[in-house]
Parts: sequence; C-alpha cells; structure tokens
Amino acid sequence: MSTMAPHLLITGATGFIGSRVSAAAASAEDPPRVRLLARRPQGAPGEPPAGPEPETVLGDLRDPGSLRHACEGIDVLIHCASAIGGDAELARAVNDEGTRALVDAALAAGVTRIVSLSTASVHGRGPFRAAAPGSLPLAPVSETSRTRAAGERYVLDAGGTVLRPHLVYGTGDRQLIPGVVRLLAALPAPLDGGASLHSLIDVDSLAGVLLGAALSSATRPGPYYVQHPEPVPVRTLLAAAEDLLTHRTGRSRGPAVDIAEARALLAGVPFAQHHLDMLATDHWFADDRPWRELGRDPGPGFAAGFADHLPWYRSLLDGS
Repeated sequence: MSTMAPHLLITGATGFIGSRVSAAAASAEDPPRVRLLARRPQGAPGEPPAGPEPETVLGDLRDPGSLRHACEGIDVLIHCASAIGGDAELARAVNDEGTRALVDAALAAGVTRIVSLSTASVHGRGPFRAAAPGSLPLAPVSETSRTRAAGERYVLDAGGTVLRPHLVYGTGDRQLIPGVVRLLAALPAPLDGGASLHSLIDVDSLAGVLLGAALSSATRPGPYYVQHPEPVPVRTLLAAAEDLLTHRTGRSRGPAVDIAEARALLAGVPFAQHHLDMLATDHWFADDRPWRELGRDPGPGFAAGFADHLPWYRSLLDGS
C-alpha cells in the first residue's frame, strides 16, 4: 500500500455490520479515506460517526458495471454485503455470483487487499468444541451458507482474508437475539438449553477486527475465526433473551422445558427446530490471531457487552 492513508471501499455499508465498520473507520486515530457502496441513496443507520464524511456510491452486487466504478482508485476492499435467508436465487446472485464479480472488479482496479466477512456456518452444524483454524471441512447446510462458502472461495483464490464469526449481537441486530426471543415466546415456559457452548462477538468488536484486518501489515491471507475468547454457555444466552421477553410481557414464567420437550411442542414450526438444533449443540471456535496479531481488543464478555446493548433490544422488541 502507499504511504498515504489507504482508500477503503466498504460494501454492505447500510447494514448491521458494514455500518459499524464505517463508523470505526471514521473514528480511527488516523482515519482512512472511505467509500461506501450502497444499493439505496441513504445513510447508514444510527448516529452519524465522528470524523470525515465518507463518499457514497450507488451500486449492487448484481450489477458488475456498478462494481467496476466503485472499485476505481481503491486500495482495500472490505466486503460485508450478503443476502441472508429468504430467496435461494437471491442468495446465489449476491453471495456467490456477486462476490465473484466484486473480486474481479477489485483485482482489475489494482486493489491491494481484500477482506471479506463470512460466517462459521460454512462448516455446517456442530458439535464444534474449541475448533481451531484449518481443522474443519466446509459442510454448509443452508442455501445462505452454501452461497457464502462459494463467495469465500473467490476471495481466498485472490489471496484475500476471510473472517468467520459465529453469532453476532449488538445494536442493530434483528436476527440473533430477536430470533431467540421469538423462539422463547412460542414456548409456554423458559427453555433449558443444556450445557452447550457458543462463540459470540459484539458487533463493534467485529467491526474493529474487519477494519484491523484491512489496515494491519500483520494480516494473513486465508480464513480467521472471530469471536470473544470466552465461549458463552447456552444458559447465559437464553437467560438474556428470557429477560427481554419477560420485560416486554411483564410476566415471569417457569418451570423450564428442556430441548426434547421444546422440540415436541414446536414440531410444526420450522424456524424453531432450526434454532433448537443450533442452541443444543456446541459451536465454539478458538482463534486468538485477530487479537494477538492485529492489535484489536475483543471487548467485554457477553454479560457486560450485552448490557451495553440492552436499551436498543428493549426498544426494538417493545415496538414489534
């Protein structure tokens, strides 16, 4: 890279994670120049970040011409955009073909580093217990994770870096914690999830690692797992979601039902079976390189980190 501040392109800039990467870049001690790729002419959600105003260009992963324009003059690409859930054709067009077109455009434009956000779900369903980098095969089970695994390959073949978090929580999360609350609300009592352990990371720590991987000379090509060093017991995750549910309803519940009982009670509810399968199984990934090599802080553990985001979750669920 040049001695000037690098010029970053961030995709998914109006999304949950991409917007936090943009905020982290703007508040950095030596802010890089930032260009945001957005599908709509709107700013990122939340409070405007301090620091220089980023440039925004309109584009779509399904429009290769817009990607070529977006990559012109860029040094580093941080790819956070993805299609999650829903239509299989959209997932293929965005996560697979769109990532291929983006990588091609970045290479043609002379981008010197590509950092891409992926997911540990490319390994499929656990149990994974202290799984080390390079120890697991790719075995995705959903269309989302299959197409994201395909997108990873284009990045890795280009010598890029892929970050694989498991569960991401924090302000802006409309999937993880709201999904667990929705599961619990479908049950007549709290859920006893057993003794499984899960890797979690708060969104701001993840954004910091994405930015660090983009800017650090220590970044290696290949995949990293990104999670807080301490795995979270499922009972802790469920207790946080149960507290949100009872705060919304004003009613405490009990005694708890176990996973087997929950499966029977919700036998006809596909989303619930997916959540129960995940919660009942260890998904614990061990990789200290993001913190040891990139000079980033994993932030507080889940209990303290979740408390920081509690007002946002309560506001979201009170309005649902």
